[in-house]
This record gives sequence, C-alpha cells and structure tokens, in this order.
Amino acid sequence: MGKSKKSKTRGGGDDVLDSSDADSIGSSSTAMSDLSISYATEHINSHEFVLDKYIDDLYEKRGSTREAALVKLVDAFESFMLHGLVENKYATLLSQFNNSVKKGSTKEVFLASRAIGLLAITLGAGSSSHEIMEESHPQLCRILQAWSDASKMIPALDCLAVITFVGATDLAETELSLKAMWDVIHPKSGSNVGTVRKPKPPVLAAAISAWTFLLTTIGSWRINIDSWKEPIAFLSTLLEAEDRAVRMAAGEALALCFELNLLDVSSCEDGDDNTGGTGGSKNKLFLDMQALKAKISGLASNLSAEAGGKGADKKNLTDQKDLFQRILDFVKYGECPEESIKIAGKRDVLRVSSWSELIQLNFLKRFLGKGFLKHVKENGLLQDIFDIKVDTTETLSSTDKKIFRSEEEKERALKLNKERRLAQARKNAAMLVE
Repeated sequence: MGKSKKSKTRGGGDDVLDSSDADSIGSSSTAMSDLSISYATEHINSHEFVLDKYIDDLYEKRGSTREAALVKLVDAFESFMLHGLVENKYATLLSQFNNSVKKGSTKEVFLASRAIGLLAITLGAGSSSHEIMEESHPQLCRILQAWSDASKMIPALDCLAVITFVGATDLAETELSLKAMWDVIHPKSGSNVGTVRKPKPPVLAAAISAWTFLLTTIGSWRINIDSWKEPIAFLSTLLEAEDRAVRMAAGEALALCFELNLLDVSSCEDGDDNTGGTGGSKNKLFLDMQALKAKISGLASNLSAEAGGKGADKKNLTDQKDLFQRILDFVKYGECPEESIKIAGKRDVLRVSSWSELIQLNFLKRFLGKGFLKHVKENGLLQDIFDIKVDTTETLSSTDKKIFRSEEEKERALKLNKERRLAQARKNAAMLVE
C-alpha cells in the first residue's frame, strides 16, 4: 500500500484504468507550469487566467475537451499549492467536477474523483471542505451502490475517504462514509438481489484501504464493542484471501483495530452500556475476542514467513512478509511501526511511529502521488496532520530566494519605518509637555 501508483498497486482486473490513462495525468506539463514562479510576483493574474481557461473547458459538451481540462487541473493540484487561486472558485470547480462524476466517461469519472479529493486537500479543513463533502458524498455513494466497474469504484472510494477525512465535522458524518465503504467490503444480499455480489480483488483492496484510512480518525470514540466483533472476524478471514493486496490491506486494518483496542473488551467500563449485555454476555464476548486475537496472530505469523513459490512476485512477497512481521511484533510485544521521510534540507524529516500515522502517511502519499512532498512542504493541512514544521527557504530556487529575501527586506523596512514614526511621535509628545 502506498508504494506505487494506483494503476500498479491495485491492478489485476481487466476493467481497471490502464497505466496510459493514469500516466497522462503526470505527463501533462502545460501552461500551468508557469505557476512555479512564486505567487508573490505580479504573474498571479496570468495564472488565474490559465485556471479560468481550464474551468471554461469543463463546460464543453465534448467529453475529450473536459477530460483534457481535468488532466491539466489534476496535474496542477498535484504540482502546486493552488489555495490562493481556488478559494474563491471552489464552488464552481466542485459543481463541474461533480457533473463529470455523474455523467462522464470512465476516464472522466476517474479524473474528476481525483480532482475533488485534491481540491479538498488544497483547501484544508473548514467550511469549504465540509461543503465539498456534503455535495459529493451522495454521487460517490451512488457509484458504489451501483457496483460500476472498478475504474469508477476505486477512485470513488479514494475520493470519499479523502473528503470525509478532511471535511467531516462530526462522527455521524464519518460513520456514514465508513458504512458505505463497508457495504463494498462485506456486501449482503438485498431484498431485490438473490445472491451476494463479491467485489473484485482490486476493488476489495481499495475499499479496505479507504475504510482503514478513515477509521484512523475515530480516536478514542467507541461504539458498542460487540458491534466490532463481526467486522474484525470478517477481516480476519481476508488474511487467507488469494490476492496478496487484499491480505495486506486486511492486515493493516486489523493492526489498527489492535491499536485502537477494538478487540480489548477489558478496556470498556464496567456495566452494560458499552458491552450491550449482561456479565455473562460480556464474558462470552471476551472469549470470542481472545479467540480472534489468537487466530489473527497465527495467520500473521504464517504470512510473515510465507515462502515464495515458482513465479511469485518477489518484491510484493517481501512487502507482505515485512508488513506481517511488523503486525506480529506489535501484537506480541507492543512494538510500534516507525518510518521517516526526508522532506527538505538536512533537518526536515517527517516521522511516524504508530499504525494510525503510518496508514495516514501511506494513503496520502499514494493519493497525492508526485505532489506529496510539495504539499507536505507548503500545505498546512498535512503539516498539522503529521505535526511538522518545514524551513522552506532551503529548497527554494534562486529566483524564489530572491523574492523571499525581497519580501523579508520589505517587512523589515516597514517595521523600521513604523518604529521610527513611533519614536518621532514620542519625541514630539515630550517636546509639547515641556
């Protein structure tokens, strides 16, 4: 998870968007590349003109024109911090993105779903992102409920996870998205359906990943502990799935459940409110959870030592063994996973030391793609999430350094002038008193 592009990480199905479509997003260096010049310069108007041109193209009837505009916008959102340019245009952008999700081709849905998520990340937590979540949630859920092809369901799952992560203001909103994702992970036959539909492995892995990412936000919140028994038990069965990506996604989800103490009945307060029953039912739940812990530990141990057969993908096998060894160390000895990423210069490093942080890091790193480091350096949302402070002057270009120094000099000059005026005012006041 999070170590390669979506088209590779979640490949394996004939209906997954092919790599040429996904790569077209990263290869579109257009007029928006002018945005590399600092926003402090006088070129801001031309950048806004370029952005408006792309927005205008989203209204075109020809699908290929809309797709081209979405490719360029997604590339711009990944490559630059556009907060200042889109904060007054986000409603227009959102409306057109949602139209593309509703009526567009498979590729257009893929691009528009990414654009909605990137827009929310760019704007950060607040009323704007909450509006993005409220407006986009119904349409994304319709894609999931309709069981469209994987090329629509996977970006819809990713987008739903991101906009809820950024925009949700209460646990009820988060729970709605968690339920929509769980209905994909563990679908049940409805009144009009004779058989249970099973998601294809790439969709199942994506749904588990999105669900787990969103579950990291619940913190100390607990619903009836008994209600966690079924999802944890089902996730444990997925450790035996044929698809390696599904096994790994389920493993990360279970590791987070351990970290959140969702298998620990003794962590509940005494009484019936949290356990949903009497002392006898609590004892049964305790025994059931202990059995689940033992089952998960046994499966994790096997997966951490799995031997590669003929034709096995050695890298993916190594990733699996490393992941389940980490899970085993955490369950047995309480050792938390640790990871660090150099951001800029010699001193700026992003460090995580819990399953919750690691899951958030990997999901956002994969979703932002090539734009991850750019957003970590300049996006306050990511800096708040990972509690990092970046000295951006170390990585500025020579042009931007000149602009930065110029701005600093202007600030110092204004401060000195203000101090001089105050000193002169005090001197004049003293002379009047005399």
